[in-house]
Parts: sequence; C-alpha cells; structure tokens
Amino acid sequence: MSTFFVKPREVKNKQWQVVDARGQVVGRLAAKISRILSGKNNTDFTPHTETGDGVIVINAKDVLVTGNKAKGKMYKFYSGYPGGQTERTFEWMMAEDPTYALMHAVKGMLPKSRLGKRMITHLLVYPGSEHPHTAQVNANKSTRTRKPAPAHAQKEKK
Repeated sequence: MSTFFVKPREVKNKQWQVVDARGQVVGRLAAKISRILSGKNNTDFTPHTETGDGVIVINAKDVLVTGNKAKGKMYKFYSGYPGGQTERTFEWMMAEDPTYALMHAVKGMLPKSRLGKRMITHLLVYPGSEHPHTAQVNANKSTRTRKPAPAHAQKEKK
C-alpha cells in the first residue's frame, strides 16, 4: 500500500483554535502552537501542504519564562546602520509589546520557507482575553465535520 499525501486543493475549512497563554512557559507554548500551525497534530499531515489550523492566543501578557531569563534573555534589532544594533531584555519587551515574545518564539519553530511564512499569518496573538474572532471560533464548533476518506482508503462494506 502506498503512502497517502494530501494535495493542496484537497485541504478545506481551516479550523481556528483558541489557546490561553496565562501561566504557561513561552517555549513550551510556542512548540505546541507551531505543531498546530504546521498541521503535525492532524492525521492527514503532509510536509509540503498547509494542513494546519489557525491559532488565536489570548492572555499573551501573562506568559512566563524560567530561571533568570526575564532579565537575561536579549532580543537584538539591527537598523542596518553602523552602531545601529539595539538589545532589549524580555522584561522590556513584555512591557512594550506583550505579543512579540510569543510571536518571535513561534516564528523560530516554523519552517524557513514560503510555506512557513503563510503559516505564521494564521497566528493571531492578543495581550488580553478579548479578541474579535468569536465568529470563526463559534463557526468551528457548530460545523466541525471530518472530510470523507479518499475512495482508495475506504474499506469495502459487506
């Protein structure tokens, strides 16, 4: 029996999952989110096809880091000019933009290709518990259906 691969035109109705980041460690949470975005949690995962779901992260301002990373973890930015490199700590980044640390961690765990760039667009991070995407999440709950198995994968009924 040959391996079944999902073709890009067969991927339908992307689901949206809400993840609460309150009290979770940034790296471990980012690993879970990247698996959902890439589709590795689905049974029909295919590496060259975008089979993953969309993720809405709420309470991003309440993520944690272990050890002394709050003061020791540095984010570097470079403007392109001589002397234009700046460094910011995790604490400073959380005060300035609470969504950046999680977005940065997830982006680092996705493929560095066109497919990875499309995957990161399906990640929506919000610092608080409010988000404007309740229609997508509620639509998933009411119309969540499985795709029928391909004809060659269905067992004959006797």
